[in-house]
Amino acid sequence: MEEISAQVGAFGPLILSAIKALIVLVVGWTLAGAISGMVRRRINATPQIDPTLGNFVASIVKWALLAIVLVAVLGIFGIQATSIVAILGAASLAIGLALQGTLSDLAAGVMLVVFRPYKLGQFVDIGGTAGTVKDLNLFTTELVTPDNVQIIVPNGQAWGSVITNYSAHDTRRVDLVFGIDYGDSADEAMQIILDIAKADERIHGDPEPWVRVTNLGDSSVDLTARLWCAAADYWDVKFELTKAVKEAFDAKGVSIPYPHSVEIQKQG
Repeated sequence: MEEISAQVGAFGPLILSAIKALIVLVVGWTLAGAISGMVRRRINATPQIDPTLGNFVASIVKWALLAIVLVAVLGIFGIQATSIVAILGAASLAIGLALQGTLSDLAAGVMLVVFRPYKLGQFVDIGGTAGTVKDLNLFTTELVTPDNVQIIVPNGQAWGSVITNYSAHDTRRVDLVFGIDYGDSADEAMQIILDIAKADERIHGDPEPWVRVTNLGDSSVDLTARLWCAAADYWDVKFELTKAVKEAFDAKGVSIPYPHSVEIQKQG
């Protein structure tokens, strides 16, 4: 019994240190999240500062505080900060090789914040992955697709890919193609499209709406309309104008043909 008591007594300081370390870790983790959230809110509350920068700075603050917490936890077990620095210095090459992907994401995150190819709330396509930018932190960019699917893109991959920003400019051009029958008047159909476009207040007069015959297809004469509107109105204009032109064609007797084939039978 004395030997068991001695063994338990020997582990007593270690258990106490583990409990202290756990408390420090939990409290530090909680405080890091709270402080980084406060930093984000304070920065985002300033109109002159882009929200993307606020999220990025908050991410840096959180990771810096967590590093301090880690040093404190190791200190509880008797590992001094100077020893930690010496160990990290000696192992810097190994750590760099092991974390080269993570370090690349970190460097790319800094570049994304500095050059700002996209901002929070903008709809972008990053290397074939499209969505609205919800967050940009030290290591990743978070996108949300139109059907509310979360996509996490490593910053290194984002910076090294072709980025298409659909929200970068205030205006966008809507391109619509309508096919009419060869027996219908192209001029009449073009005027119908122009009248509908000019009656829509969302469509800009400068540049003026543009409608031309752009293709003679197998079954139809194709008319292309190019209209400018505010970027926020792009999809509504595209869908509603398509419906309006179809209904106007029906009312004016303009046919929208569909592909068909003619069977010719030879007499034997």
